[in-house]
Amino acid sequence: MLKEFKEFVMRGNVVDLAVAVIIGAALNQMVSSLTTNLINPLLGLFVGKINFSYLSFTVGAAEFKIGNFINDIINFLITAFVIFLVVKALNKLNAMSRRKADEAAEAEPEVPQDEIYLKEIRDLLKAQNDTKQ
Repeated sequence: MLKEFKEFVMRGNVVDLAVAVIIGAALNQMVSSLTTNLINPLLGLFVGKINFSYLSFTVGAAEFKIGNFINDIINFLITAFVIFLVVKALNKLNAMSRRKADEAAEAEPEVPQDEIYLKEIRDLLKAQNDTKQ
């Protein structure tokens, strides 16, 4: 059972997922900081409030904190845009490497080993016939 667990953890996709979660958490922290410290004050210049988290309204005993919701929407949009840019860049790099691999494959067509042997036999037979004549 321990061996199976070790094989499971060491598989590439599990390690990749762990790295993605860690990077995602760091990205989330950065985006939250960007939203709180830069974008909210910038938007606050136009709206008149610096911090959206204080925007709320009450209906009866319930308090609706729409400012926090606005902050979360901004965080989501920034995170989604950053992920879009990263995926777009990775796709471009993949396409470039695939194109280079295709060009290399076209430039040097691989000759099967049996074809090489047949050419050698042909050349030897031709040489033998030339020496007999």
